[in-house]
Amino acid sequence: MKPLDYAVIGVFFMLMVLIGFCSSRKVKNSKDFFVAGGKVPWWLAGISHHVSGYSGVVFVAYAGVAYSYGLTIYVWWALAITIAVIVGAYLIAPKWSKLRQNLDIGSPTEYLQSRYSASTQLMTAFSGTLLKLFDVAAKWASIGILLNVFTGMPVIAGAVVAAAIALVYTTVGGLWADLYTDFVQFLIQIVAGIVMFITVVKKLGGPGNILGMWHRLPKGHANLFNGPYTFAFALAFLLMSSFSYNGGTWSLATRYIASPNATSAKKSGLLSGALYLIWPLILFFPMWAAPLFMPHLADPTDSYALMVRRFLPEGLVGLVLAGIFSATLSMVTSDANTISAVITKDIIPFLSKRFMKMHPEKELRLARLTTFTFVFMTLIVTSFYKDFGGVIGLIIIWFGALVGPTAVPMILGLVPSFKHSDSKAAIASIVTGISTFFVMKTVGHGISQAMILALPTVLSVSVFLGMGFANRNGTVPEIVEHMLGQLSSSNVGSEPVIIAANSSVIEETLKEGSSSGGNQLVR
Repeated sequence: MKPLDYAVIGVFFMLMVLIGFCSSRKVKNSKDFFVAGGKVPWWLAGISHHVSGYSGVVFVAYAGVAYSYGLTIYVWWALAITIAVIVGAYLIAPKWSKLRQNLDIGSPTEYLQSRYSASTQLMTAFSGTLLKLFDVAAKWASIGILLNVFTGMPVIAGAVVAAAIALVYTTVGGLWADLYTDFVQFLIQIVAGIVMFITVVKKLGGPGNILGMWHRLPKGHANLFNGPYTFAFALAFLLMSSFSYNGGTWSLATRYIASPNATSAKKSGLLSGALYLIWPLILFFPMWAAPLFMPHLADPTDSYALMVRRFLPEGLVGLVLAGIFSATLSMVTSDANTISAVITKDIIPFLSKRFMKMHPEKELRLARLTTFTFVFMTLIVTSFYKDFGGVIGLIIIWFGALVGPTAVPMILGLVPSFKHSDSKAAIASIVTGISTFFVMKTVGHGISQAMILALPTVLSVSVFLGMGFANRNGTVPEIVEHMLGQLSSSNVGSEPVIIAANSSVIEETLKEGSSSGGNQLVR
């Protein structure tokens, strides 16, 4: 990279930090820090939902897939997510906003105490937090790899630099900082992506050669499904995405929770889905064309970075790298903020009574501390990323396979049809899914990626629904009936149910545990 490129990156970093400090003026308490006071406009939530759904992994692992297998990356990734998000915009997104309005939740797992039990809430919070360590570690590794290609900086050092910048603005400004930086980062991505697209089209000989390019690429690159990415794999990824992008990935649920009302949440989901349908066609194009310019690469995951270095002039290289940084930082800061909410509001109060009822300012300080601690732990996992199968192994196999089981009771628990699936069903479904994954990883040699990705979630859903069907004649707790009735109503209930996270409620819940359902109704 040239001096002008470094200058562009420097300006980008300073802008992110500046936005973080400016956003801090809107953060007065933990509710502002975690859910922006429930005041996020639909267009900002939709853009943030979109850019928080992918990261530098797209420019490393997915670039490698596009280089090696072609069009299929758009089919099984972008189209699958588009379907999942648009369907979820109608069925799931409005319910998240209603949960905040009716139950005053500050984290995606907070409602689980009333829907199931304290033990279910704690188990989901713990398992989801541990799972996110792998996911965020993959993001840091991807940005470290890209910095290594561009600058020669060691992978771990690059990850630490990116994490340091992210920590500054997200710990200061909370969700508002994430939202505003997401918007600015999206604009940078658009400019950088279009610049790269136009450059590659010119190198191909003009727009008239866009379609003809596919005939010049290696055999199979124009196929909808190619290599290990079969139709079965696409279905498996669609299943995983349906849970992940509608709330199983907690930071995405937070965008809906922070929406002022159900209509706004639905509109933000539709906007995000539309962006997934259109924008990847521009984003992936240079990756698809890369084999024509750089055949027989030893490491296909370097293809996008090498294309940028080869074709773009000084200054624009820095702009594209800033766009790649944008994708990564938007996702990991969103994750860090939401994980902080789960740890602060759902885990720590159960571990120590002194944290059960905190002053808002004290809770805000704790939130910032947990954000820092979580990011630090992800950097430790990043240092071992190769042991987990590299970036693609972390993001597709580990996170992709495990996010479903942890999300099944969270997402299906919002649907009235499954009201008979209680705490025991929720816990059993999580344990079944996670156990299935580790059994396959341990003894299942030769199992396809589609099977590894889908089977844990399929069995988790089966257990959740099966136990609910067996319990269909049982009594549903009053709070569950009331909650699901409000979530299904076209209007916000006039008598909101508020989860009072005070010591007496939590102590009583902990004593009763799952045997009594752990459901508390506090008016």
